[in-house]
Amino acid sequence: MLEVIHLTKKYGKTLAVDDVGFAVPDGQTGILLGPNGAGKSTVIKSIAGLLRFRGAIRIQGQDSRSLEAKKQFAYVPELPYMYDALTVREHMEFICRAYGIAVPEERIESLFHRFELSDKQDKLGNELSKGMMQKVSICCALVINPKVILLDEPMVGLDPAAIKELKSQILELKEAGCTVLISTHMLEMVKELWDVTFVMDKGHILGTYTKEALASEDLEELYFSVTKQTAEQDAGDGR
Repeated sequence: MLEVIHLTKKYGKTLAVDDVGFAVPDGQTGILLGPNGAGKSTVIKSIAGLLRFRGAIRIQGQDSRSLEAKKQFAYVPELPYMYDALTVREHMEFICRAYGIAVPEERIESLFHRFELSDKQDKLGNELSKGMMQKVSICCALVINPKVILLDEPMVGLDPAAIKELKSQILELKEAGCTVLISTHMLEMVKELWDVTFVMDKGHILGTYTKEALASEDLEELYFSVTKQTAEQDAGDGR
């Protein structure tokens, strides 16, 4: 389970996120939506441990900054980063060592096969395209079998086959009881994956909606109806 509790973050005098709170239960996929500047990136980076913040974030009941929590958490950033001098396989080995886990060779080979990286294992980080880097980043996150995984625009740069495979992997993670949080603008890509969505703007969560409660309304309709309503309220208040 992922819990965000009274999360507040300022950059100087600018309040980027104001008392944000939400939770994604085990075995469910949450979607974080919002326009540019809504505060999504600040929330994501706070969960990933890249920013200092006020409030609390819990991963499987543990403080997100604790070693125990970090061992159960994986993060796929929007912009993948590869070490120039490490091969694709060495990136996987590096992650396994960093987490202090022994991963069966079959697990690594299976991920390489599923994301069409088997023939790219010896390529260096600086030899990869952005799409290939994204695949490696996803594999590095999946190889540890996380209990909670955060994916920031994970499908950008992926080819159709990789997008299909990533969707399959997310469904498998859910079946295994993993908590998934995705931040994305590609709403069509996640329509069959999500269970709960959080619509965010101006540093606040405007609303939390479950797929079950929305019935026939899709994510795109929900997003525009909520953000339009908020914009109209702001205009009426003279903001």
